[in-house]
Amino acid sequence: MTTAQLLNTQFGIAGQLKFREDASGLIVAEISNPQATASLCLQGAQLMAWHPRSQTVPVVWLSRDAKLTAGKSVRGGVPVCWPWFGAHISEPGFPAHGFARAAPWHVVESSTEPNGATRLTLRLTEDDKTRAQWPHDSRLELTVIVGDTLRMELTTENTGKSDFVITEALHTYFKISDIGAVRVTGLAGCDYWDKVGISTLKKQDGIIQPASETDRVYINTTAECVIDDDKLKRRIHVAKSGSLSTIVWTPWTVKADKMGDLGQPDGWREMLCIESANAIDNAVNVAAGAKHTLIVEYRTESL
Repeated sequence: MTTAQLLNTQFGIAGQLKFREDASGLIVAEISNPQATASLCLQGAQLMAWHPRSQTVPVVWLSRDAKLTAGKSVRGGVPVCWPWFGAHISEPGFPAHGFARAAPWHVVESSTEPNGATRLTLRLTEDDKTRAQWPHDSRLELTVIVGDTLRMELTTENTGKSDFVITEALHTYFKISDIGAVRVTGLAGCDYWDKVGISTLKKQDGIIQPASETDRVYINTTAECVIDDDKLKRRIHVAKSGSLSTIVWTPWTVKADKMGDLGQPDGWREMLCIESANAIDNAVNVAAGAKHTLIVEYRTESL
């Protein structure tokens, strides 16, 4: 059985990376270097926090009601949606957004980058439960590089002899001042599936300024997105590669009340999801023996 003590011996980095056991029994990696702090739960390989030292408030949002629970994703951070995004195409009993975000992962590498950032790589641990839902020979790894920028690389390797198809997302929750004070640019002119109500294909006209529940899957786009936050006087850049879909999501009042774990009563107003993905029209065929990598990089600048 892997313990925090064993992980610290094998992968800990003095003054930068240490592992601890949460009260829930789950193990959390804590990163603190001259550029930023971050935390990541080994269950789901879920980054829960990223706070560059250049910023007065965190960039990645975690619900104030968030609690670590075995077998359940944490509300906020960056859940890993894999090997399907949304509902399973044929098995309604399978978990939404795949099993990776609640499955155990194990650490395979840690190091310090030449610029002082901290690199951590985890691999999904297969078991009978995951194989029952995904009967394909594969390897999934997530590399996180924590510094003044945050880089995440999600790599799917087909280790079998037959092709398979995945959909996926890095479901990032961003900390904002207030949902009524932000604008999202970079997606003007893009087609998107509006998932509120009956799914409808539409085209984005200009900037995005959410004023109600918003759940949009933008397709066929590699564009960099930008969140302008006038109250926090900052701009968050979301650059990506290996991704043709971008999801913009905010639940708004009614849905947030039903969800119940967004930090009542108004925690939802302080977050906005911009997800880098391959979903719906942009499913990825991974050929036998091949790899596919989805990469996102986040950085901030002052307004």
